[in-house]
Amino acid sequence: MPIIVGVVVLALIAGVIAVVANLNGRPTASPSGSAGAVDTGATLRLGLRLEPTNLNIRKTAGVALEQALIDNVYQGLVSRTADGQYRDVLASRHEVSADGLTYTFVLRDGVTFHNGAALTPQDVVASLTQVKNDASLANHADLAAVRSITADGPTIRLTLARPDSNLMFALAGRAGLVLKQGAGNDLATTANGTGPFRVASWKQGSTLSLKRFDGYWGEKARLAGVDFTYLPQASSANNAVLSGSVDVQTALDPTLLDQVRGVRGYTIAEGRTNDEYTLAYNSGRAPLNKLQVRQALSQAIDTDAILRAINGGGTKLGGPIPELDPGYEDLTAINAYNPDNAKKLLAAAGASTLTLTLTIPSVYGTTVSDLLVSQFAAVGVTLKVRQVEFPTWLTDVYTNKNYDLSFVNHAEARDFGNYANPDYYFNYRNPKVTQLYQQAQRATSEAEAGADLKQAARLVAEDAPAKWVYSGKALTAISDRVHGFPTDATTSRLDLAEVSITR
Repeated sequence: MPIIVGVVVLALIAGVIAVVANLNGRPTASPSGSAGAVDTGATLRLGLRLEPTNLNIRKTAGVALEQALIDNVYQGLVSRTADGQYRDVLASRHEVSADGLTYTFVLRDGVTFHNGAALTPQDVVASLTQVKNDASLANHADLAAVRSITADGPTIRLTLARPDSNLMFALAGRAGLVLKQGAGNDLATTANGTGPFRVASWKQGSTLSLKRFDGYWGEKARLAGVDFTYLPQASSANNAVLSGSVDVQTALDPTLLDQVRGVRGYTIAEGRTNDEYTLAYNSGRAPLNKLQVRQALSQAIDTDAILRAINGGGTKLGGPIPELDPGYEDLTAINAYNPDNAKKLLAAAGASTLTLTLTIPSVYGTTVSDLLVSQFAAVGVTLKVRQVEFPTWLTDVYTNKNYDLSFVNHAEARDFGNYANPDYYFNYRNPKVTQLYQQAQRATSEAEAGADLKQAARLVAEDAPAKWVYSGKALTAISDRVHGFPTDATTSRLDLAEVSITR
C-alpha cells in the first residue's frame, strides 16, 4: 500500500501538522543568529512527533525512518534537497543518456561503512538488485523500469526498459540506499550505513541517539551527536520548547503556536512541505458522480476562513500538485470560493437539498470539519460528520471506498499518480489524465515530465474530484544557538550534516 504510507504515518500525529542542476545543493537552512564559536562537542536535542516502530529501512514504511536515517546514517549514489535538486553522494559523478535508457554512476573512492568495511561496487549492485527483485521491500516498485544493474570497476550502470522520469528521485530515496552486503546486523534494531552519523542507541518510546562517524568519507559532521526525542502530543512538544529541553522542535501545531511564539532564545521558522490536506469526493457515488455537484461543493468552501482558523498553519493549494513537486501551477482560481454560484450549480444538478457524510479520522480534530459544516449549510448542503479511528478510515474509505466525503493529509512527495489510477479510493476516472501521467513517466527529462503533469493537474482541478483545502507548513522552533537547520519538508527528511551549535 505504498501510496498511502505518508497519510498513515502523518495521521497518527496531530491532524493539522504540516507533513537537476546543483549537485552541491543543500536543504534550505534556518536563519542563523549571532555568530559564535562552533561547539564541535555539542549534541543536538531534536524533538520530533513521530517515532519509528523499528529501524528496518528496507521493510518498514513511514516518514519517521526517513527523517532520522536517510542522509544522516544511510546514503545512496545520489541524494536530493528539499527543493528537488539532486547532488552526488556515494557517486562522484553521474550522467544520463539522451534517450533516458542508461544511467551511469562512478563510485566514490575511500568510503567505509560504520562497521569499518569498505564500500564496493558490488555492494551497490547487490543493494539495488535486492530492491528491484524483492517485492516485500519498501519502494520495490520504484525500480520497475530498470532492466539491469551492472558494475565495471567503479562504474555502475543501470539500463532501463523504458525511460522513467522518476528514477533519479527514486535513487535519491529509499530505493537507492546502499547497504553492506553480508554485514549480518539486525536492521530492525541497528544500522550500518555510510553517512556522517552512526546509530549509537535507541530507547524505544524515548530517544534515538546518533553519534558523529569519525571515519566518514566527506566533511565531518559539525555536531558530536543528535538525540531524537519523540513527543507525539502537541502539548508535550510545546512544553519542550517552553522548558528549553530541546534545541529544535519540529512539527509544531499551528493552532497552539501562540503558546511558543516569542519564547526567549527561539525562532519559529516556517517552511514548505508536500502536505496536501485533501477533501476527497467519492466520484463513483451519486450524486458526487455529477461534475456540477463536485464543483458546487468546492466553490462552497472558503479556504481563507479555514487558514485563519488554523492560525495560518498552511497555504492555499488549488490543485493536486504541491509547490515542491514537478508540474506545480497555481490553480486556486479554479472552483474558487463562490457560494452564490455553488447554489446555482446544485440547482442545475437537481441537488438543491443534499445530505452528505464526511468521514474523517479523529486525529484531525474538529476545526476543519466544523467550518465545512457551516460553509456547506450556507449553500443548502447538510453535512454530517463521522469521526473514526484511522484503521477504520483505512478499511471504510481507502479499501472499501464506502464514503461520501473524506478528509486526510496526503503527505507523500510526487503522489499525483493517485489521480491517474481509477482504482484509487477517489473513484476518479479521466483517460486523458491517465494518458498524460503515463507520458510524464516515460519522459526523458523532469522538465518534459513537469509539462505533462502540469497539463494533467489542470484537468484534474477542473474535474474537481477533491478540494485541496490547504498545503501544510513545516513549523519549527529553533534555538538561537542552532545554525543551518533545514526548514523545508522537515516532516519527511532532515539532513543534519551541516547543522551546528554555538557556545
